[in-house]
Amino acid sequence: MLNKIIAAAIAGGLMFAASPSNAQTVGPSGETATPSADVTLSDADIAALTGKGYKAALLWHTSSDFINAVSAGAKDEFTRAGVEVAVTTDAGFDAARQRSDIETALAAKPNVILALPLDPVTSAEAFRQAVTDGTKLVFLSNVPSGYKQGTDYASIVTDDLFQMGKQAADALAKGIGGKGKVGYIFHDASYYVTNQRDQAFKSTIEKDYPDIKIVAEQGISDPARAEELASAMLLQNPDLDGIYVTWAEPADGVLSALRANGNTKTKIVTLDLAEPVALDMVKGGSVTALVADKAYELGRAMAAAGLKSLLGQPTPAFVVAPALTVTKDNVSDGWKQSLNRDAPQSVLDAAK
Repeated sequence: MLNKIIAAAIAGGLMFAASPSNAQTVGPSGETATPSADVTLSDADIAALTGKGYKAALLWHTSSDFINAVSAGAKDEFTRAGVEVAVTTDAGFDAARQRSDIETALAAKPNVILALPLDPVTSAEAFRQAVTDGTKLVFLSNVPSGYKQGTDYASIVTDDLFQMGKQAADALAKGIGGKGKVGYIFHDASYYVTNQRDQAFKSTIEKDYPDIKIVAEQGISDPARAEELASAMLLQNPDLDGIYVTWAEPADGVLSALRANGNTKTKIVTLDLAEPVALDMVKGGSVTALVADKAYELGRAMAAAGLKSLLGQPTPAFVVAPALTVTKDNVSDGWKQSLNRDAPQSVLDAAK
């Protein structure tokens, strides 16, 4: 799913220079990150919101386990405040359809809208009426072109990008015994979410693990080429102890390349949860760990930010939800923490 979000963002012009090595996550315009745990509603806030007839709309870019978890977190927070979720939509990765969804939602007069803008230019026009109406907007990861925090929207909420990359580095280091040679397959496009995650992995290896050397680097923009690119990397570096892959879909291609080469030595670490790589991990295969975000917490924080804005309270410009490392040992609990659902049955069965 991530590659579709990236493609839409880049096609729409939401492109950011790769961030320099940072010890923390920063926003698309360099905003300081606020932990999602700091964005909460007090009992007094809940009392001020309850019984007012407030309504919310969830205008998503697609449907998936990830979005289901984000929605669950948001709905639970809205329910706690007595706010009705009047509209929920799925644009199917179609920016024109998302614009229509926004128009439909505005007819219900929501006080708060949560959304991931697919196309920054189209979204800037489409959400303008909501801004004019005084609707409080909270965005997931992306932001419409030209929008100003505090004036046009309340907050952007996303993953703790640095921690995702750092935890991936720590997990791969553990998986290969703290020393060896590794390959680095990064996202070859200018998109702040993947760029920060990738750079955090690289900087953590270079800073914290002097006995691990990144000996091969390969950018990737099309996940379908992952197996081909990994095969070439392995041909030139047959003694790799580990490979970092920018997210789970291309990691599946890297896994295929290892299998095709009869390679059972090289370990893989990647970001985000997906059944194929998780199944390999719990069977003791090449995948040593997966690092994921807490999607349910993303939704809760989005709703809380929107409601705080509705109360006239200041909201942080850029909010990040925690990352967690998922291994064979905690796959069941990790899946629930991240996606608010059980892991696929195939994964649970293999983990027994």
